[in-house]
Amino acid sequence: MTARRMCIAWLVAIAALPTWAADAFTDAMQTAYVPYRTALFRTNGKDVQQAVEATEQTLRAWQALASRFAAQPPAPYTRDAQFAATLAQVAAVYERADQQVKAGRLAEAHETLEQVRDQLAELRRRNNVVVYSDHMNAYHAVMEYTLDEGAKAEAATLDAMRLMARVGALEYLAARLRAEAPDALRQDADFNAQLQALDASVAALRGAVLGGDPQKVREALARLKPAYSRMFLKYG
Repeated sequence: MTARRMCIAWLVAIAALPTWAADAFTDAMQTAYVPYRTALFRTNGKDVQQAVEATEQTLRAWQALASRFAAQPPAPYTRDAQFAATLAQVAAVYERADQQVKAGRLAEAHETLEQVRDQLAELRRRNNVVVYSDHMNAYHAVMEYTLDEGAKAEAATLDAMRLMARVGALEYLAARLRAEAPDALRQDADFNAQLQALDASVAALRGAVLGGDPQKVREALARLKPAYSRMFLKYG
């Protein structure tokens, strides 16, 4: 199963499980996820030095986490036979991305770092743990699929029904981002502003598809990723 299909299949499970875990490893993993998000953002740009700093910080944070937990995982990870191996695999990805960034290959490093998103999601899935990042990941998977489909469309054609199906999925997942947000985020003005911007980007795509203008559809598609990326950087 591809990473994208895995994320989409995981939507059903997400809908039935609680959003926040309360164990030491999950908390530490989410803390280490903060520099990871920055590294993803920086490797999607052009400033090599900023990307180097971000990937190095991400690697150090993960190495500290692995040193603390790999030998003795806490509940609910105690029965996961792949726990230590997954932590080592994530570290290997970070090390490879760090080398790529230092070689100036930012786009390559970005694609390498994307693997961690799926590795951590699978780690949590195996152990029946769901965090807010899983809802962000689910939206991301469908968004990327939608962008891929839009990029393949010929300039003079528009598969409106196919794209509208993707719009419906994005609307559902955006609603989940609101519904599953913990109280602290719901009371955060910036979070609400970011979520409103994401909602607006999906609404703009719906309007463009209904309007039937391929150029406006492409313009709306181009607005999806920036709205998501800004929210992911701080809250993903």
